[in-house]
Amino acid sequence: MPFHPAATLIYYWAVLSRYQIIVSTLSPLKQKFFRVLWLTNVVSLVGTLMHDVGAAWFMTTLAPTPFMVAMVQTASTFPFFILALPAGALADIIDRRRLLLTAQIWMLVASVLLGVLTVSGMTTPLVLLVLTFFLALGAAVNGPSWQAIIPELVERNELPSAIALGSVGFNLARAVGPVIGGLIVAAFGPGVTFLLNGVSFLGVVVVLKKWKRVEQMSTLKEERLVSAMRAGIRYIRHAQEVRSALIHSLLLSFFCSSLPALLPILSKKYLGLGSSGFGILLGFFGFGALLGAPFLPILRQRLSLNVIVLVGTNLFALAAATIANLHSFVFIAIAMVAGGMAWLILISTLIAVIQSVIPSWVRGRVLSVHMLSFFGGLAGGSALFGFIAGGIGIPSTLNVVAGCLVVTSAVTWNYKLKSGEELDLSPSMHWPSLAVSCQPDFDDGPVLVVVEYRIDPEKAQGFADSMYALKTIRRRDGAIRWNLFHDLTDPGHYIESYIVESWGEHLRQHERITVADREIEKSVLSFHLDGRPPKVMHFLAEPLPVKNKRTDIS
Repeated sequence: MPFHPAATLIYYWAVLSRYQIIVSTLSPLKQKFFRVLWLTNVVSLVGTLMHDVGAAWFMTTLAPTPFMVAMVQTASTFPFFILALPAGALADIIDRRRLLLTAQIWMLVASVLLGVLTVSGMTTPLVLLVLTFFLALGAAVNGPSWQAIIPELVERNELPSAIALGSVGFNLARAVGPVIGGLIVAAFGPGVTFLLNGVSFLGVVVVLKKWKRVEQMSTLKEERLVSAMRAGIRYIRHAQEVRSALIHSLLLSFFCSSLPALLPILSKKYLGLGSSGFGILLGFFGFGALLGAPFLPILRQRLSLNVIVLVGTNLFALAAATIANLHSFVFIAIAMVAGGMAWLILISTLIAVIQSVIPSWVRGRVLSVHMLSFFGGLAGGSALFGFIAGGIGIPSTLNVVAGCLVVTSAVTWNYKLKSGEELDLSPSMHWPSLAVSCQPDFDDGPVLVVVEYRIDPEKAQGFADSMYALKTIRRRDGAIRWNLFHDLTDPGHYIESYIVESWGEHLRQHERITVADREIEKSVLSFHLDGRPPKVMHFLAEPLPVKNKRTDIS
């Protein structure tokens, strides 16, 4: 074969470019605190996955039915469904470091208690499910805060790499933890894995205790829990890019849950494996995720986000169909590697999309709703497919899941995913302070805000298009009603009005507006012709006296 210097140079340039992408993924590890916290978290995740192996395998001994084994995964995921939104609101309104420490210590105690009871021979199926549920309660509180602190630990341009490293760390633990857990269960019993899981939380507790977190100060009164939850839900209702990612996450987690839920009894019944063999199979899944991690930045450069999710979904469907029909350890191991790659691609892509489009003030709440959809799907799917497998068998159930995943990839294609990596979501703080004649109480309301515009009537359509984007910002950041009115006697005269539930909530709008939002405001103001900023008026609802009905009638 003739030597082509130009072709060879291009080839090595491509290889080095890919290497540079992989190196950039590791760049957040150069920061000492992030590196230490990441390493201790990987150790903690290894302990958690050892627990998962021990709990699932222990249930095959205590109550060896597909439903009861699947209920272990339901117990470990259902708390995320019921606690996600309150935990996300807490992550946004109180100190995240203190919340993380509380959750980590809670999980440590629950794990040690389960370990002691199991070693003592006192664990029943109900005890196992209840303490697994308690352990998951701590994880549910921990999750939103943990994900929300990532932007505090790295630079903005390193955020996608930090998110990818989180997935790499989890899947590194997934490759190692189940294998170690299976070997320990085989040698010493499941109680030891539960105790070691408790010990694994100590490193994270020590590191968090030493963290000198810089709190983001606000001049406003702390939000109440219920109103903070409402604000989070309102934000998601009016953020299309977030809703699309949540729909993807819910459907994928629901169908993909079948594989980890049914794998323990499949490996025991169809492959004749013990706990160590089951752990090795789970290790292949984690190994596949590790193999997929270096390719993720390359995929994101070359393919759209929806195409990446389409590929990942169908690859997981292929893995499920292979496991359903080829009951050979070698083929199932290969399928688990493929499934792990698909899982890493799907989860990392969806989390990166969500993290890139949400500002800091609502990050915990949005991430908690993502957890709600994700773990709600896992819990519901595990229970449903465990029940179905008890009737039609595991292979038939996995074939059904594979078909449903193919259909899901077609259905979710219409829910477009958008990346916000180029958006500046830092607070702009450009709204002026309000000079009022009488300062309202924080909870007074509702508040009506009116903005008056004068535009060229020939540009009315462009103005309306810009106002539609501004409407999304107003509703997302606190407005409960929004309208745009035009003057019937003056075609260039428009009034924007929106209502906020309280004076305090309107003041929070001043802190929530981002630099990216300001660009949309500038687009709207480019249509304004008055030569000065639009007139903005604020009205507070006037309470009327309550009169006696009998007096009114008389």
